[in-house]
Amino acid sequence: MIEFTPKEIVAELDKYIVGQNEAKRAIAVAVRNRQRRLKLDPIMQSEVKPKNLLMIGPTGVGKTEIARRLAKITHAPFIKVEATKYTEVGYVGRDVESMVRDLVEQAIRIVRKQMHEEVHDQAYERAINRLAKVLVPAKRKKKAKDPSKQGDQFNSLGFPGMQDLFKQLSGEETTYVEEETEEIATNRRHIRQQLREGLIDKHEVTIEINEPKIQLNSMNPAMEQMMEMQDSINALKPKKMIERTVTVKEALEILTEEEADQLVNQEDIHQKGLHLAEENGIIFIDEMDKIASNNQNSGEVSRQGVQRDILPIVEGSQIQTKYGIISTDHILFIGSGAFHVAKPSDLIPELQGRFPIRVNLSDLSQKDFVRILTEPENALLIQYQALLATEGVQAQFAEEAVEQMAYYAVTLNQNTDNIGARRLHTIIETVLEELLFEAANTPMEIEITKKYVDEKLSDKVENRDLSHYIL
Repeated sequence: MIEFTPKEIVAELDKYIVGQNEAKRAIAVAVRNRQRRLKLDPIMQSEVKPKNLLMIGPTGVGKTEIARRLAKITHAPFIKVEATKYTEVGYVGRDVESMVRDLVEQAIRIVRKQMHEEVHDQAYERAINRLAKVLVPAKRKKKAKDPSKQGDQFNSLGFPGMQDLFKQLSGEETTYVEEETEEIATNRRHIRQQLREGLIDKHEVTIEINEPKIQLNSMNPAMEQMMEMQDSINALKPKKMIERTVTVKEALEILTEEEADQLVNQEDIHQKGLHLAEENGIIFIDEMDKIASNNQNSGEVSRQGVQRDILPIVEGSQIQTKYGIISTDHILFIGSGAFHVAKPSDLIPELQGRFPIRVNLSDLSQKDFVRILTEPENALLIQYQALLATEGVQAQFAEEAVEQMAYYAVTLNQNTDNIGARRLHTIIETVLEELLFEAANTPMEIEITKKYVDEKLSDKVENRDLSHYIL
């Protein structure tokens, strides 16, 4: 996890998210406190618990984006889950422990990527040698067998036919050795040099790679045990190879990744991933207001059941994963919800107490919408200008046009459902629809003016029935 001061975290978030300074400050302090905890002595570390946050605000104001950007900035394992996808134990649906297992999978992907980068140079050289053998093949012959060892182990135990069966399972019968002549060795040296210089990157080649394992996330412990048993059975069989026809450049990337996977210790990756998830993991639980209730009508009991199931995970418990047991004591939980109908006080008291820091996010104003369209890195208007530029269309947005789009976004949010900044996507798509359609055949320079925006939007915005369906 990369260390930042709270001011640096807020400055980084400001590059992508407009406003919501209170939420940014609160989350920056929470992350910095985790970094401070790691500098304490071990006894004190175990006592300091993370201060979970509850972000309250309407949809589209930046709750999820703040948490997601924070995880990218700090390189921490992060997952976003919806509270409504979980059900009380005994009901059909996902169990709440699956969010922790998903976090572990994410942490292991981060650690695996880091460890692959450490051995990249060595893996790259091995991939070049392997690809050179594919591009300049040599004659192959079956590996000679040692007759003195044929069947000794199993014959002595009274199972004369077992040796042949074992060899078939292990793939020993199909073992080959290469006969590399001086000419082939010279050609391979030339090919390796061309591969390093990228001279044949666009050529196509057929390579054999290990069949990728199927990754199934969010499995319950029983399913994980079944998958582990299947892996044990598959380990007795020879590795299944598949063929792929790709460019030389892609082949080098695939083979480098495969060689790096062989160079690193998988168990080290798993244990480091578990530790990373425990110490730096962030779980963002959205739609917390949907599981809050203030009465005991039918269906509401199940909502409180989900809260009761989430509670032990948030307060700290041991969760079994296929990589080992993980403690949730120091995972940072960020709750989120609009809380239009229900209130935070409608959550069960025990769960309320596990989210001590509450942050209110405000509605976005017209001025905020203007900033969202223009200020952040790769802002929406910059994205659309880049898309159109690929077809030779140079689009410029007049300041009055940007103001008008922001005005229409605010108006629609007031007159229909308030979906926050997400409304801007609809507005821009409607304004640029004709231009995006015609751009493929007509390179041009165009300025989007206030009049142009009014022509595309005014009728739809003023007609409330139409705006409900189109905008």
